[in-house]
Amino acid sequence: MMKSLRYLSIIFVVLACKSEPESETSSVQPKKEENQAITSNSAKNLNVSLLLDLSDRINPEKYPNPSMEYYQRDAAYIQTIANAFKANVQQKKIILINDQIQLYFAPEPSNPEINTISKDLKYSFNKANISNENLRLFEQHYKELPTKIYELAILDDHYVGSDTWKFMNQKVKDYCIAENYRNLLVILTDGYIYHKDNLRKEGNQTTYLTPEYIRNNRLIENNWEQKYEENNYGFIPATNNLDNLEVLVLGINPDPKNDFEDDIIKRYWSDWLESMGVAHYKIYNADLPSNMQQVITKFIQS
Repeated sequence: MMKSLRYLSIIFVVLACKSEPESETSSVQPKKEENQAITSNSAKNLNVSLLLDLSDRINPEKYPNPSMEYYQRDAAYIQTIANAFKANVQQKKIILINDQIQLYFAPEPSNPEINTISKDLKYSFNKANISNENLRLFEQHYKELPTKIYELAILDDHYVGSDTWKFMNQKVKDYCIAENYRNLLVILTDGYIYHKDNLRKEGNQTTYLTPEYIRNNRLIENNWEQKYEENNYGFIPATNNLDNLEVLVLGINPDPKNDFEDDIIKRYWSDWLESMGVAHYKIYNADLPSNMQQVITKFIQS
C-alpha cells in the first residue's frame, strides 16, 4: 500500500511540473500580441508636414499659365493631401487615432496674416478630440485657407526667394520627425532654390539652384550628366540620418529654354535627398491637379 502511494505521489509531481510552463506561456502570449498591435498601429500614425515655397514662382504675371495658375495647382495639391490624411484618420478605430498635419514656410513670410492662417492649418487628431464637427472644420480649412495664403502672398508682391536648404539644415528634424509616426514631408516647389542670405558653395556643390546657374555652368548639352558626375555638381547635404522621413516633391517647373533642365533639377533633388538618408521619395512636375490626385493619394496612404 505504501509503495502504491509513493508511485502516485511521483506521478502527481511530474504532472504538476509539466502543467506550469503551459500556464506561463499562455499568460505571456496575449501581452506579446498586444505589443505587436501597438507597434503595427504606430507605423500607421501619420505626421504630415507641408513646406510651401512662396517665391515669385507663384506670381501669375511673371509665370502665367492659362490652363491653371501654379498657385492654384499648389492649393489643389494641398487639398488632395488633406483628403488623403482625413481618409486615413476615418478608417481607424477611434481608440487608435493619433495623427497630425502642419504647414511651414521657408523663409517665413513677413505678412502676419499669412502666419496666423497657417496656425489654423495645424491639426492633431486623437481619441479625445475626434468628432464629425472637427473633421468638417478641418476639411473646410484645407479647402479655403491655402488659396488665401497664396493670394495674400501674391497681393503683397514681396517675394524673398526660397530657402528650402536652410529648412532642411535647421528645422526638418525638430519640426517634421516624431517617434512612433510615419513622417511625411511634402515640398511644394518649382525645383529651384535661392535665397540671398544663403549662397554657400563647396566646390561645385551649392545651397542654391537657378536657371542662370545651370546655364553658366553649361549644363545645357547632351553630355550634361557626364559633366555633372565628373565635376561633382549637386546640392550640399543639409543634414543626415533622415531614414525616418519620406519626402514628396510637387510642382517641378523647369525653364523651357533648356531641353535638359527637367532631368537636371530631378537629379539635383534625388541626389540631395539620398545624401541626407531619405530612403523613400517621389518627385513630380507641376501637372494638373486632376492628373496628380491618384499619385498623391497613393503616396500618403501607402
